[in-house]
Amino acid sequence: MELKTFNDLEFVSDDLLNSDGSYSFFTKRARLTFDNGWIVSVVIGSFTYGGKDGKYELAILDEDGNICYDSELGDDVFGHLSEEEVTNLMIKIQRLKPTTRVDRDNKLKNILDDTSS
Repeated sequence: MELKTFNDLEFVSDDLLNSDGSYSFFTKRARLTFDNGWIVSVVIGSFTYGGKDGKYELAILDEDGNICYDSELGDDVFGHLSEEEVTNLMIKIQRLKPTTRVDRDNKLKNILDDTSS
């Protein structure tokens, strides 16, 4: 399996231009689904963590496209990342065990069972 890197991301722009041609805000975003079911979302923009400094923000998404706040790598989005740091995280995500809805549903059931007793 060939691991995906920053260079494999295809960014699209969500820029908002003012009538004078200046930017109200800018955002570039990319998503990539890995073979193990995990999805990476990478953004850079006026209101992202590090965007004003030319740095990227990365979120790990599950197979439904929801931000995963309990992955083995962390419990929040990652901000202020260089291209190299994005690649390093992408490689780590690709090495995670596959994401499965069953695991998540069982974890939720266990949490709910613990709170009801």
